[in-house]
Amino acid sequence: MAQDLSGLRAGIDAVDRELLEMLNRRAALANEVGEIKRAEGSPAFRPEREAQVINGLQAANPGPLKNANVATIWREIMSACRALESPQRVAYLGPAGTFSEQAAVQFFGSSIEHVPCVNFDEVFHAATAGTADFGVVPVENNSEGVVTRSLDLLLHSPLHIIGEISLLVRHHLLRLSASLEGIEVVLAHPQALAQCQGWLNKHLPKAERRAVSSNAEGARLAATNPAWAGIASERAGSEFGLHVAAHAIQDDAFNRTRFAVVCLPQTLEAPQASGRDCVSVVVSVPNKPGAVHDILVPLKQHGVSMTRFESRPARSGQWEYYFYIDVQGHPSQRHVAAALADLQSLCAFYKVLGTYPVTD
Repeated sequence: MAQDLSGLRAGIDAVDRELLEMLNRRAALANEVGEIKRAEGSPAFRPEREAQVINGLQAANPGPLKNANVATIWREIMSACRALESPQRVAYLGPAGTFSEQAAVQFFGSSIEHVPCVNFDEVFHAATAGTADFGVVPVENNSEGVVTRSLDLLLHSPLHIIGEISLLVRHHLLRLSASLEGIEVVLAHPQALAQCQGWLNKHLPKAERRAVSSNAEGARLAATNPAWAGIASERAGSEFGLHVAAHAIQDDAFNRTRFAVVCLPQTLEAPQASGRDCVSVVVSVPNKPGAVHDILVPLKQHGVSMTRFESRPARSGQWEYYFYIDVQGHPSQRHVAAALADLQSLCAFYKVLGTYPVTD
């Protein structure tokens, strides 16, 4: 048995060396591609190309690796190759250990320059002013709905969406001890407090719930007072030396948050069609009977599926609501372009928020 184990380990070592050689060959080819891109003035990062690579590998995957692991491995490989040219500077809601940081790493890979920000407004400002190349912000949670501040910022910002990432979010109660005894204050982002309110009502009904700028900030503050606890990720707990007093306290066991990746059009134009794409628009219509129904008719007539429809009050007073709509497809497809053109003709206000590949 020991000899068999020794032989298997030797086989793994040999495969690892082969993998390293092939990865370096890939990196050399990527460097050549980067030189051509620089000569052409093309961007180093093409999300639709990376989505096509990963989708193709998943389709050809014979196992036993799971497709989710294939995606993670190749995203890191591509991130490391991109970093040889120039690592992307990515802004997100900080400090270290937030789910926004996790989403940024899951989308771009870990070979990025981190630009943590104190709030969503600063994320947008960093990507607009050039402090960061890209920003990552949450836009929707499957249990609590849309993140309204992100939608409001998208409405007025010059940034556009070039990608999305959906993250399975597990909230843990973190503190300096592993016990639930003596907790007086629970600190977290308002979204996290809302997503865990059932558990908090049952297990910590007398504890004050204090909203802070991010879950990681709540964890940081919890590390300063033994009577305080934060709701955050395990990574945030490790970052600030906290114990997990209770695991996965979110009310929805399948709690997911969708994040948008944004940048200036001059940083990266709208990605080309990948085969699985989405167009996000925001519109408003004159306040008259049937107006909302009318804007949905072009989608049906041209056979375009709508995957999201959200409303937000308009603050100008000229119209009552803005409607945020996601549709399947890419504007390069004739039926999608026709549907969007007809939709625009019916609207008092129309803005394309972004066109981007869809991820699982």
